[in-house]
Amino acid sequence: MNNRIENIKAILEDKKATDIEVFDLTSKDYLVDYVVIATTLNPKHGNALLDHLKIDLKPKGEEFLRVDEDDNWTVIDLGDIFIHLMSEKYREKYNLEEFLESFIKPKN
Repeated sequence: MNNRIENIKAILEDKKATDIEVFDLTSKDYLVDYVVIATTLNPKHGNALLDHLKIDLKPKGEEFLRVDEDDNWTVIDLGDIFIHLMSEKYREKYNLEEFLESFIKPKN
């Protein structure tokens, strides 16, 4: 896994995000190379995670191209990486993991 992903994971782990998953889509025909999904404890925690990511990653040259946020789901677009910070309820409801797995698994 690349250093950028390791940095993102370390920040999220350090700031108590849970169930962090990384999907490597570099060899797939998808919008980005990597997708990171993490569960937030509550809306304030989601906002704090976004702030910590910006504080830690911007000095390292990461460009936050777009951020869409609400109380349950924040999507961060770093160009070739998407980060999804989701409430437990939304994570269960939308089940992005299953969708992304369909890109990773070989088609029969």
